[in-house]
Amino acid sequence: MAPAKTEKYVDTKRKDDIRHANMVAAKAVADAVRTSLGPRGMDKMLSTANGDVIITNDGATILDKMEVIQPAAKMLVELSKSQDIVAGDGTTTVVVLAGALLKQCLDLLGKGIHPTTISEALHKASEKAVEVIKSMAIPVELTDQEQLIKIASTSLNSKVVSQYSTLLAPLAVDAVLNVRDLDRPDSVDLRDIKVLRKLGGTVDDTELVKGLVFDHKASHTAGGPTRVENAKIGLIQFQISPPKTDIEQSVIVSDYTQMDRILKEERNYILGIIKKIRATGCNVLLIQKSILRDAVTDLSLHYLAKAKILVIKDVEREDIEFISKTLNCLPIANIEHFRTEKLGYADLVEEVPVGNGRVVKVTGIKDMGRTVSIIVRGSNALVLDEAARSLHDALCVIRCLVNQRYLIAGGGAPEIEVSRQLGIWSRSLHGMESYCVRAFADAMEVIPFTLAENAGLNPISIVTELRNRHANGEVNTGINVRKGQITNILEENVVQPLLVSTSALSLATECVRMILKIDDIVSTR
Repeated sequence: MAPAKTEKYVDTKRKDDIRHANMVAAKAVADAVRTSLGPRGMDKMLSTANGDVIITNDGATILDKMEVIQPAAKMLVELSKSQDIVAGDGTTTVVVLAGALLKQCLDLLGKGIHPTTISEALHKASEKAVEVIKSMAIPVELTDQEQLIKIASTSLNSKVVSQYSTLLAPLAVDAVLNVRDLDRPDSVDLRDIKVLRKLGGTVDDTELVKGLVFDHKASHTAGGPTRVENAKIGLIQFQISPPKTDIEQSVIVSDYTQMDRILKEERNYILGIIKKIRATGCNVLLIQKSILRDAVTDLSLHYLAKAKILVIKDVEREDIEFISKTLNCLPIANIEHFRTEKLGYADLVEEVPVGNGRVVKVTGIKDMGRTVSIIVRGSNALVLDEAARSLHDALCVIRCLVNQRYLIAGGGAPEIEVSRQLGIWSRSLHGMESYCVRAFADAMEVIPFTLAENAGLNPISIVTELRNRHANGEVNTGINVRKGQITNILEENVVQPLLVSTSALSLATECVRMILKIDDIVSTR
């Protein structure tokens, strides 16, 4: 006789509770940055543990400084960092999108749909959404500088320093186009753009330097030169100071003749090094910061000043690669390897006052590498930091265009078009998948809704009108926050790179799918 079949009861309440808690925590993080989306978004004042204050509306910065403890909520912090690395802009958008998707997922789970079903449908919907956005894309040429400036201006419009976008946008475009490697035309390394922050003056004083800028004064000890024409520049990684013993020990000198002999040897040792440097014709010396002993002493600076050599000391180790690429010279690790062919050449090296301090500028570099330096200015630390962050976003936006040379309309136009087309597509699907795609389409409306809300407009009437205009085939209509109405956003020059929107959609969906599949939190402490 066959055994009777019995139903087995499995308690899934704990798993549901953890999934719900994760989603609520992650959604709370998204809600925290939602008000800072768009050109009329609010700014956040962040107070750090050491008493510093940061004022910004950059999503990645806000989330990075927030103390998030819940593990799932931390995933949204990592999400904004990922968007910052991939595109550099849209860090608030990606988190707001993820928050809206999580809200829809909570509703779907409440209706009894399985997390795996929702996850599969979200993946399909995001792929379809990316196709829709790509169909709206307009090709752009990197030779069209005016168009590039419009795109950089759009990224700056939502920033604290938006009133300076007419200065910062062309500057960002020039910087990226100057460092673009023609051998690899589809990529730009932003490490080739050195951004220097100098307090004093206003953001209007920000300048692009086609050369090299050092954030220190030239060494004035013993009256060394502060201006050198026809400079021959040596970049050294050794010390011009007396050698020390390998182990900590003290040498006791009891006799004056011995003391004189030590001092004489030190003097001869330093003089020997400087004579070898001078013999190559070197008249500007960049000295790497040393952790072993003093890179230079007062005595060596005295002899270098007598030899009419301009000295810049304490060059950071991580700057060596940038300097050698810019000057087209080689770093020299030992005095025995100091050769004329390893030097860099420039028309002028001079110390100039900038803001509250002084910097050393190297201009007219012979065979200069593809690098530029930008001196960002600001009247106080808060404005200065935000100007540098905003400039970074503008640089990233132009880098996105070098990677993918397409742009799309901004102002919520792509999101509402995705929502409309996915809504139509969901009607052709069957079962649970149709519900999930419909929910994804509804989540897309969060961007235009939030833009309208932050601009003080009526979000429901604005989004409804926007949907109607898109249904009538006006795919480039978006929210014009300055006029407070729906207009053709392309004509208003509100444009953004394709890569910013596509990466935001893909990354937000992936993050939500990961949170959706977590059914337990295990502590390994």
